[in-house]
Amino acid sequence: MARINQLSALLRALAPIALLLAEATHAQTIPTGDRVDGTPVIDKLDVADLTPGQVHRFWFRVTDNAIGQGWYVPVIVVRGAKPGPRLLLTAAIHGDELNGVDVIHRLIGRVDPATLSGSIVAIPGVNTPGLLHHSRAFTPGDGRDGENLNRIMPGDPKSTDRAELYAARLWSRLMRPNADTAIDLHTQSRGTAYPMYVFAGSARAREIGELVGPDMIKLDPGIKGTVETEMLKSGVPAITLELNRPEMFDRVVIGRAVDGIMRVMVDLKMLPPGSAPARAQAPFVGDSLATVKTGRGGYATLLVDLGDDVAQGQEVATLADPFGRVIERLTAPKAGRVSSIATDPLRDPGDTLLRILYTAPPEARPAATKARRR
Repeated sequence: MARINQLSALLRALAPIALLLAEATHAQTIPTGDRVDGTPVIDKLDVADLTPGQVHRFWFRVTDNAIGQGWYVPVIVVRGAKPGPRLLLTAAIHGDELNGVDVIHRLIGRVDPATLSGSIVAIPGVNTPGLLHHSRAFTPGDGRDGENLNRIMPGDPKSTDRAELYAARLWSRLMRPNADTAIDLHTQSRGTAYPMYVFAGSARAREIGELVGPDMIKLDPGIKGTVETEMLKSGVPAITLELNRPEMFDRVVIGRAVDGIMRVMVDLKMLPPGSAPARAQAPFVGDSLATVKTGRGGYATLLVDLGDDVAQGQEVATLADPFGRVIERLTAPKAGRVSSIATDPLRDPGDTLLRILYTAPPEARPAATKARRR
């Protein structure tokens, strides 16, 4: 009996160690043993496993496609020589929104792992099927309409829906476990344009947004299922950073974004002071959006540009019929700043022409915040 008691005591003493070992095993990066064009493939990432002071590149195999091959996303990890926080950068969760891809490429080229504290975990192309089809949605290619990956995070690992499974594996095995701060890089949708624009859903997110130095910041409660909102819910400070137009590389806004993210990294003490240029100007901040929509179909002419200040009642656009006759004059419902415009003149009845960012009086904010974008 004494020996049994001693064995029980030993097992109780070893139990915490066994638990720690099990957790460590569970958390490790899992290589598959495969390579794609010489780059190793992983099934799970834990940056703590990686050699400090180096840049690491992987393909993460998300799920299978219809012919039994993999959907892969590229992952770049800059593991600093010194310990510190993990900054997650994601781009192209909408497959036609490309500026963020080049932001990541340029940023990685500017950061020296030897002087970095912490890690950059970058995914320059989250939505592989969408990228292949030049599509905003998750579009596997079987003729069906795709889903919006940025509305179903963190996904459902038990679902039979392809997009839900794709989102769940990205979230649970790559994104969330490797994030202390997150910046999700976007552009506006096809046929529209933003300035450099931040959506911020918490006080810390606003601070991050101001460090980035956009033209505008929308204080926003967020939308369920977006990377930004779900990161915030899980305790990770996060912003959505919108970078002008889709389907292009805009060198100016990309350069501004790289500088801004480096300012965030200085603030996080990932980079030494002075590693990033000072912010040029303070952003315009609002908490509500007013939308100008057409009442008829026709050819729209905007009378204001992105970033223009407008007065309530100011004429901001006209709509013409095929003969050039003006059939509608549209005015600003609120005073504020133009935050989004349609770039395609052809408008159906009820289409959005532009949005105006403004600050609502306190009593109006709960209703106004429901009008979030996209």
